[in-house]
Amino acid sequence: IILKDDSFTTIFFAVKQGRVIFENIRKFVVFLLSCHFGEIVAVTIASLFNAPLPLLPLQILFLNLVTDVFPALALGVGEGDPDVEQRNPRAAHEPVLTGTHWSEIIYYGFLIAAAGIGALLTAHHYFGYAPDETVTISFLTLALAQLWIVFCMRSPHTGWFNNDITRNKFVWMSLVASIAMVAAALFVPLLRTVLSLRLLSSHQY
Repeated sequence: IILKDDSFTTIFFAVKQGRVIFENIRKFVVFLLSCHFGEIVAVTIASLFNAPLPLLPLQILFLNLVTDVFPALALGVGEGDPDVEQRNPRAAHEPVLTGTHWSEIIYYGFLIAAAGIGALLTAHHYFGYAPDETVTISFLTLALAQLWIVFCMRSPHTGWFNNDITRNKFVWMSLVASIAMVAAALFVPLLRTVLSLRLLSSHQY
């Protein structure tokens, strides 16, 4: 800590800000790894059962570089919990990701994968949609599932509706931007062609 004065208040706020930054880094990493793990699981399961792939290579790249980045950056600039300074300090040897965080990554990843695979199988086997239609549906489902996971990055000490995530205006801005880009990928002809998507009819949404 580098202090510009000898005030104990400055030390207090410096420690508090350090804790907030550390927690934001954790949320950033857990969110991105959860999204990436979910994509890997979804593609792996589809490959094992010889089903249509829920995501194509360029679609994976689009999700990783476009839609996931903005929510992750928003998590990195959150203001943190108001009571963060009242918690006990973490152990000096504690890693950035503990066993609990890895469990969360696996759990959220399987939730994302389940949503994508479920949408894929429902569209393919139940409704009998064409392969490009099923891939489009699974792509949209996975994109929205990953965006929904951002709300699970809240602190365990807070409630579902009033927490550091819902109070973060950058999270809401990033969600709007990400949804707009997903919509552009579907409705802009050039992007739709590059990403191998298909414009769906109204009842397919």
